Amino acid sequence: MTEKKVAAVSKKDRRTRLLEIIKVFQKYDVLFNFVRQRHPQKVRTAFEELGVTFIKIGQMLSTRADLVSPEFIEEFKKLQDNVTVDDFTVVKEAIAKQTGHSVDELFRSFSEQPLASASIGQTHLAELPNGTQVAVKIQHKNVKETVETDLALFEQALTILKFAPDSSVIDMRKTLFEIKRALLDEIDTVTEVKNGNEFYRLNNGQGIIRSPRFYAELSTQGILVSEYMPGKSIKKLLNESISQDDKELAQKQKEERSFLAQSLIQNFIKQVFTDHFFHADPHPGNILFTRLATDNEVTQEKEIRQKFAKKIGKTQFSVSEMKQLPPYRLTYLDFGMMGRLSPNLADGIANVVIAINTKDMRDIGQALLAICDRAEIVDEEEFYAQLAVFLTPYLQSGLGDIDFPALLFRMIQLCRDNNLRIKSEVTLLIKAFGLIESLVVQLDPDISMLDVARPFAREYMVRKFNLQNEIENSAYNFWRAFVATPQIPVKVNKLLDVLTQGRAQVRFNYKNQETLLKRIESMLNKVVTAIILAATIVGSSLLVQASSAHPFVYNLGVWGYIITLVVVVLMIISNLHRRYKGWRKRKREKR
Repeated sequence: MTEKKVAAVSKKDRRTRLLEIIKVFQKYDVLFNFVRQRHPQKVRTAFEELGVTFIKIGQMLSTRADLVSPEFIEEFKKLQDNVTVDDFTVVKEAIAKQTGHSVDELFRSFSEQPLASASIGQTHLAELPNGTQVAVKIQHKNVKETVETDLALFEQALTILKFAPDSSVIDMRKTLFEIKRALLDEIDTVTEVKNGNEFYRLNNGQGIIRSPRFYAELSTQGILVSEYMPGKSIKKLLNESISQDDKELAQKQKEERSFLAQSLIQNFIKQVFTDHFFHADPHPGNILFTRLATDNEVTQEKEIRQKFAKKIGKTQFSVSEMKQLPPYRLTYLDFGMMGRLSPNLADGIANVVIAINTKDMRDIGQALLAICDRAEIVDEEEFYAQLAVFLTPYLQSGLGDIDFPALLFRMIQLCRDNNLRIKSEVTLLIKAFGLIESLVVQLDPDISMLDVARPFAREYMVRKFNLQNEIENSAYNFWRAFVATPQIPVKVNKLLDVLTQGRAQVRFNYKNQETLLKRIESMLNKVVTAIILAATIVGSSLLVQASSAHPFVYNLGVWGYIITLVVVVLMIISNLHRRYKGWRKRKREKR
């Protein structure tokens, strides 16, 4: 953070704020509870006391099953913004300052009362001079400076409190990095405009999926202007109970929810494996559900479909294709947090999906290894064995029976225990996948994401399969085998010569060989030390007995006793200390 960014807060205010953070952290024992993933209620209370930045941190962590435990996720979901609504005069001043134009110059109309308000900003409904309805999001004053300052003080508080992340269940350095990146991305409206327009180009009009356009020429760092998208949060649809009296209505509601679930899955798969650009925060608050009620809306939808058709190579959609779409739409909002994958990484993730479909543990393990970084030496066989024990119950369960946040958290821990680090892009995808899965299960508990993904797997393999290349590779391998075949008798004869002449060497590698060798080396060192100490005692005894007339020799023997005694005491203390550390470690793991 630059000095200019921190200048908005005086040194005195920063010192006061830092002391406040440290005081609250100590009051609720935040660091110990968080890194050990204990007492989530205390951590939530502390975040609420510390205000906007920490509330946003908790809300972000409530969607990160790869960073915190399921218990913390449930507790952080209870965090609520301390919603503040800026007066309309403050809004007008902010727009004039950011754009250099008044509200009346930019908009035909502008509602004084906001549609929604949160800790970061508030949204107003407005109308452009050409009659287009837009949503205008205005950040509260000094939000960016406040967040950046709080994050810097948060890091400083961790340093002052001598936080030691290496001994924790949670990697605090990685967690803090993810928090900073996500929070700064959320308040960066310029990035959100670029992300939103790219998502609009790739997804708007695909089936029932819609996305707002963003007006880059009207947006600034603190102001975001986008197309107004009517509708209600899909959360409200989820809260509506299915009819128990009218069987026909109940069946219609179930079919509607099932279609919504399949549409979400198919579009998400397209985002990840075709576009390599996906919405990383698809929680119910960021997805609107809209019913089309008028002929005008249907006509607009037809135009959108035709535009999308041109982008993917179709000249037009038939009437039958238009009739296949139901009279409702899903709209994505909030593009501050997006994920992007390289083609190679997307292929690696696709291989994991395909391997899971086969339920072959070794294939799944190899696919996982390909998308992870190795922190240290990895015992692959041990990893495959642990993975099989871990995944078998899940592969035999229905999707609705799986506690997905717990599954993700344990999967991350399994990888860490085997010296594997999942790439940050993959953790973001895991988080988005978890949110989509949670939404899909609520819409249709009987649906299987793997069943919906299976057609993709077939299409992916067909797309990646190149018949000409496969024929050429097979022909080349066949030719090499044909050329090498006459050499087999010669090589067998050479092998027999080596064996008969006694020049053959056989090498064995044991499981955990390095650990075993270190233990043997430690035992040998102890034996050698014991022999030396015994020799010292014997030698000292001889010196003491044979040196009655020679004080120097007598003193030398006595010093031999003393040195031997000191070494023995140190060895006992070292052994007790090592045992105590092992006991403390086992006790921490049981908590």
